[in-house]
Amino acid sequence: MAKHLISTSRITTRRQLLMAAACATATPSFVACSSGDAEQDIARALRRPGAPSSGTVAPKMHELVRQAVLAPSSHNTQCWRFQVAEKAISIAPDFTRRCPVVDPDDHHVFVSLGCAAENMVHAALATGLHADPRFDPSGDGVIVVNLEATQKRISPLFQAISERQCTRGDYDGQPISPAELRQLEKAGTGDGVSVRLLTARPAMESVLEYVVAGNTAQMHDAAFVAELKAWIRFGADEALRTGDGLFAGATGNPALPRWLGSRMMGLFFTPKSENERYVRQIRNSAGIAVFVSERSDKAHWVEAGRCYERFALQATALGIRNAFLNQPVEVGTIRPQFAAWLGIATGTQRPDLVVRFGRGPAMPLSMRRPVQAVLV
Repeated sequence: MAKHLISTSRITTRRQLLMAAACATATPSFVACSSGDAEQDIARALRRPGAPSSGTVAPKMHELVRQAVLAPSSHNTQCWRFQVAEKAISIAPDFTRRCPVVDPDDHHVFVSLGCAAENMVHAALATGLHADPRFDPSGDGVIVVNLEATQKRISPLFQAISERQCTRGDYDGQPISPAELRQLEKAGTGDGVSVRLLTARPAMESVLEYVVAGNTAQMHDAAFVAELKAWIRFGADEALRTGDGLFAGATGNPALPRWLGSRMMGLFFTPKSENERYVRQIRNSAGIAVFVSERSDKAHWVEAGRCYERFALQATALGIRNAFLNQPVEVGTIRPQFAAWLGIATGTQRPDLVVRFGRGPAMPLSMRRPVQAVLV
């Protein structure tokens, strides 16, 4: 499994240094090499309650949708649409925002819908509503979240919604306590979905081999790289304009205009550099979580999303960071090998998500589109 590609690397990479140098020497009128302060101010504002309601949408329903869209989605595509009724909110896939190369069967789309539904559950309870999400597989598939009055309760998981992020930086390498691991395992377990927490170094090294093999395959796939580049927001102004995508600052790279960032990506975004980064970041993580569904269908993918988001919110409440390492489940030729290593039946069960976790500093926040943009 591509062991020859695994080597240690300095935390500050040559790529980051050269991109920063390019940023410093580029003509000021063409490039804004700021830390994205304006973008981050707006990203933080989007996570604060009290935004004005949209049109005829009731303020409480508007707020539930706002909290839901703070959930993660593949490439931060925000591949969802919301329809508000008097006592229910429907969450439907937005296939215009799908990623057919990395996600050909729309698995990640329905995982993302599950993440949004889980946020809505905790946000509803904080406003005095009980939310009951049910997946309807007819048509394209939709989650109907029925809402009923109940006693208001603000939970730690609700409070974590605005702070949760996929932290694509380095962690401190320190272990997580057994009590905290039990909380994470409980949060990440659902109806037909389990989570396996791997904290032993030999097991983590085995996962690393699959990550490197998957990443190498993806990096040699021109269509994958083109799709990824289309969703990267190289500069703060681009992130602000679109309200979506992967902001370069969130991975520790300098903010650049698209024409320059795209060229730099072509020069320094290589299998070797990315593999070295994954080696370092897996080895400074406290553990790896693998989410596994009993069946590979849309209903279980939605449930996997709910389980992951609960896990992520619980981790955030405990001061633990997390980030995806989904290459072993995204590359079709590697996923069966990874499943066999996990000891699961590939004909029925499916490894859904791979996530590293540990403690470390926060990274810049990603953007979100306004509620008006995701309402039907």
